[in-house]
Amino acid sequence: MIVNGYQIEPGAKLSWADLSGRNLSGADLSGANLHGADLTEANLSAAILTKADLSTAFLREANLSGANLSGANLKEANLMSADLTKADLSGATLTDASLMCANLSEAIVTYAQLSGVDLTAATMPDGTTHE
Repeated sequence: MIVNGYQIEPGAKLSWADLSGRNLSGADLSGANLHGADLTEANLSAAILTKADLSTAFLREANLSGANLSGANLKEANLMSADLTKADLSGATLTDASLMCANLSEAIVTYAQLSGVDLTAATMPDGTTHE
């Protein structure tokens, strides 16, 4: 699949790509390099992003509901107001990421690295809101 001139496939090299507002629902981007990519307001629902590099990516207000982000690198990513409902973040690295106002309802965060994460006003997996 080609979106905005970029080949969307496993292992794709998409660092610094502009995919803001694009529909990538169900896309397989496992192992892709999305370092610094702009995915603001993108639809990544049910996308496969296992072991993808999303470090410093912009995912503000992105729809990641049901996405598989297991083992993904989200270090310093901006996930402000992102929808991560039922997303699989097991084993993901979220060190110093911003999840302010994000929805993590029913998300799987087992073994995720969460040091330095900003969870201000985020809805947690158990449905509570982080203060």
